[in-house]
Amino acid sequence: MVSKMINIRENIEFVRGVVKSSESVSCPVDIIAVTKTFPYTDVLSALNCGVKHIGENKIQEALPKFDQLGSSLSGVTKHFIGRLQTNKAKKAVENFDFIHSLDSLKLAGVISRYAANAGKIQNCLIEVKVSKEDSKTGILPRDVSNFYVKSLSISNIAIRGLMVITPYSKNPEDSRCYFRQVKSLFEDIKRSFANPKFDILSMGMSSDYKIAIEEGATMVRIGSAIFGERDYGDK
Repeated sequence: MVSKMINIRENIEFVRGVVKSSESVSCPVDIIAVTKTFPYTDVLSALNCGVKHIGENKIQEALPKFDQLGSSLSGVTKHFIGRLQTNKAKKAVENFDFIHSLDSLKLAGVISRYAANAGKIQNCLIEVKVSKEDSKTGILPRDVSNFYVKSLSISNIAIRGLMVITPYSKNPEDSRCYFRQVKSLFEDIKRSFANPKFDILSMGMSSDYKIAIEEGATMVRIGSAIFGERDYGDK
């Protein structure tokens, strides 16, 4: 356990160093420690190293972990970054500060209803679909601006920015064109609507976060580079 905690601390410091060397003064970057599949003890180690953002992909895995972490989560922003089914939206709204995977107006309406019941405004990011894989979800780039406009009429949600998951490649440079495309969409919406709260661009994972930052990411989602490899394929 001691060696694992030391490794997590060293990994976090390394990632912070890469982020600091890559980010611009005018655009600080938040690190989301992606804790899916890792036990709460690993998450606690990261929190003890000053991590302020954590991300989970599955409601059923996240909630028991949150219970175990208890007051350790005070001041920590919790991000839901996986595909969200409408029947899990209530729990997501009740337990997460951000939902990164808004991919339909139907889901937006369901989130809105549960957020109203909870007396909150739910922060959401529009997931942009740049992969041709059928298993990947999101809004097609050509439809993002129109989707954003329609979402503005939905109460109790705040569209804070865009999120993208790029197609997997062994070469991180292959992600650059997708990051650049989504950054362009992000800037177009900012210019068109002048919404100061539309300020988040969630791009980049363990293998390509440096490139994502170079292309304008304001949040990076880091799992294996902090906690080590998972038992299944992880980008």
